[in-house]
Amino acid sequence: MILQQWWQIFAVGCIFICTSSQSVPQKRLCAFQVTPKNNRYRTAGNVSGSVQLCENTQCCVGFFLMIDGQPEVDVLACDMVDKSCPHATCKAQTRLNGRFMKCLCNTDLCNSNITWSPESEEPRPTYSNPVDNIGKAAGIILTGTFVVLCFLLIAVARWRRIIQMKKKNPPSLDDFGGSLLCSCQTTKTSEIDISNIELQQIVGYGHFATVWQGKCQGSLVAVKDFPAGRKHQFTAEKEVYELPLMEHDGIVHFLGTGKKLDGDSCLIVLQYAECGSLHSYLCKHTTNWMLSLKLCQSLSQGLSYLHSDLHRHDLHKPPVAHRDLSSSNVLVKADGTCVLCDFGCSTILRSCSGHRRWQSQARNMEGHARLGTLRYMSPEILEGSVNLSSSWCLMQGDVYALGLLLWEIWIRCSDLCEGGIAPQHLLPYESELGANVTLESLVQFVFHLDMRPSVPKHWELLPQGFVLQELLADCWDCDPDARLTAQCVVDRLVCIQSCHSP
Repeated sequence: MILQQWWQIFAVGCIFICTSSQSVPQKRLCAFQVTPKNNRYRTAGNVSGSVQLCENTQCCVGFFLMIDGQPEVDVLACDMVDKSCPHATCKAQTRLNGRFMKCLCNTDLCNSNITWSPESEEPRPTYSNPVDNIGKAAGIILTGTFVVLCFLLIAVARWRRIIQMKKKNPPSLDDFGGSLLCSCQTTKTSEIDISNIELQQIVGYGHFATVWQGKCQGSLVAVKDFPAGRKHQFTAEKEVYELPLMEHDGIVHFLGTGKKLDGDSCLIVLQYAECGSLHSYLCKHTTNWMLSLKLCQSLSQGLSYLHSDLHRHDLHKPPVAHRDLSSSNVLVKADGTCVLCDFGCSTILRSCSGHRRWQSQARNMEGHARLGTLRYMSPEILEGSVNLSSSWCLMQGDVYALGLLLWEIWIRCSDLCEGGIAPQHLLPYESELGANVTLESLVQFVFHLDMRPSVPKHWELLPQGFVLQELLADCWDCDPDARLTAQCVVDRLVCIQSCHSP
């Protein structure tokens, strides 16, 4: 009889817990151990000894440095942001040619026990934390008491996450891909008479082409000369320029294409930008507050238009991911505005024959996940975890690079510098990692340590200092889903101008 009463009390308690927990999801417990340089992980949840209760995620993370063939703990903690972590156990993946390993998992204290597989060996456990015993005991108790609750919470959490993601993320390519007509195919011819163009002098060298200053019917033009071996890049850039509705003040004006009369090279003829690239402009000039805003706004407007999905007058411009946004691939016109150029690495995010075409393009790009300029690549692209089949991921990689460009512009703004004297122009991460950065150093600094270019401390004393720092942080966030869109950057800059202008 007494035993029966205890079982009744136990059952009532379980029902109460299940009922009350439907509105308050159970928080994840993760093993916790960090080195001083990774102390930022303490902010991911409440720490009690070697255990952390997560605040914003259901994922535990583990980073391990490989020393003499064995993993040594660098970080055990709750993940910093909520993301997909489908594995219940800590199955490590090697990074940086096996120099360190990372795992993400979704059960309590799962990061306390890593499984990894050296080459030519079967997976085997190699690290266990003192919290293993706690985990086992907790697992036995929780399994017996809350089995129904667990299934319920998992179902509710998944349902809520799906709803939140639909609200949070703009439509993916799948949403505006399968039903589109083929109106995004080229509808115009761009061949022009090259004999009317006089090549005068070389003004720059790009990854794929030599850039000439030329003259056409009395007007200055820029001519990109692609050698015969770079026909693929010529075709890719030509396709972007030839898209319908590609005319915009923030994109360099396209005049046409042709072939060199005395050879096999292909030419793209463009509007001439008097001030050269943004990189060369910032090396030679400082700016004031209003000019820096003009550069930033026009740059952001150009990227927003490039990313836009437009339907006008039976014409369709699909979104385009630039994928090589850098200060060398942005031009400055005489009126102090920026225009985007150099679309040889770009991806047109279209699907004129349903989803198959985009999926085929994604497979062809798998070997080119790190297209572009190394120091401007986002953390997920550097680390190799970018989803090439996701238009959202590719465009958010551009937004990360946009944040770095805004930083470059504002660092050269005399009105934002102590004493009104701007330092010499530096590329992103040049002061931290040197002029010649490597993939490994960037992965460690940008992805693993989650570091960004340094912002001057005295910005905290400026009226606009806080909003500038906040805008940069929201552009180069480690989580692509947490970054702003290019249009949101435009809107923020408009607000900043209205609130902080003379």
